[in-house]
Amino acid sequence: MASPVARPPRPRGFWARLDRLARDSAPGAVAVLLLLATGLPLGSVAHHGGMPLTTLASVYFWTLYRPGLMPPWLVFGLGVMADLLSAAPLGVNPLTLLLLHGAVLTQRRVLARQSFLLVWVGFALFATAILALHWTLRVLLALSLQPLGPALLECGVTIAVYPLLSWLFVRVERSLEPV
Repeated sequence: MASPVARPPRPRGFWARLDRLARDSAPGAVAVLLLLATGLPLGSVAHHGGMPLTTLASVYFWTLYRPGLMPPWLVFGLGVMADLLSAAPLGVNPLTLLLLHGAVLTQRRVLARQSFLLVWVGFALFATAILALHWTLRVLLALSLQPLGPALLECGVTIAVYPLLSWLFVRVERSLEPV
């Protein structure tokens, strides 16, 4: 009769560490890919502010549900990339995204337990406030009044597209679970 012997834990080798690294970097990689995809010049739609701000949705979702995978340094980097792609004054996107990150962290305990509809309403409120601040900063830095129409359109499109982006983020989040 064989005595039951506990199996030793599986060694965490190179492939296991590589797998963990890939899973941990997935939210940032998806955010960068979405930023690049929406940052492409698409003619009049992009020129008139009709593109959603996917970075805003990425930072909101990942900060809300997996804050460890959306650290402040990544949020800052996404903001700098957004500034460079949109020709915005340097620092406006990193500042507004970091403010969003901090605000969501403070409301995380309440929001993360709510239904999707309330999370979407929360996103709409945060997005409106952040985009209003973004527009105000651009006006102050340019020392001239910027048109409000494109900013409102951008805000509306971003809020409207959030359910689709959230669906994508949920699929990515489910893939983060080890098999």
